[in-house]
Amino acid sequence: MRHWLMKSEPDEVSVDDVAGMPKKTVAWFGVRNYQARNYMRDQMQVGDPVLFYHSSCPEPGIAGIAKVASKPYPDDTQFDKKSPYYDPKAKREEPRWMLVDVKLVRKTRLIGLPELRNHPELAKMTILQRGNRLSITPVTPEEWSFIESLL
Repeated sequence: MRHWLMKSEPDEVSVDDVAGMPKKTVAWFGVRNYQARNYMRDQMQVGDPVLFYHSSCPEPGIAGIAKVASKPYPDDTQFDKKSPYYDPKAKREEPRWMLVDVKLVRKTRLIGLPELRNHPELAKMTILQRGNRLSITPVTPEEWSFIESLL
């Protein structure tokens, strides 16, 4: 089992949005970074725990705990010419972009970016590294345990 942090812009999909969805599950669409895609496609397993992270908002931070709820499958937005995630190079027979379904386990208090940065135990956490822009990153078991202690 691996642990993950997955970023979502709350104006696109927030923890509260997912809490109101059927089965509290959302397809994690729109990932257009090869490394993040590879994490979903090659490493994520059903049941892996996820830190649901709000990004590109006034208060970025961890807003919930979720879990991977499906195996990877093609992201249909890559084929939709009306979607901002459309990729003209993607073919149905050879999809470029994958997604997984993510199920909300529980909403948490917001653990903001400043608070995360304040803990030396998290200093090596990928989300806190300069220049990191990945929307999906691995979380070590030690980082996960420490974050759980903050909740």
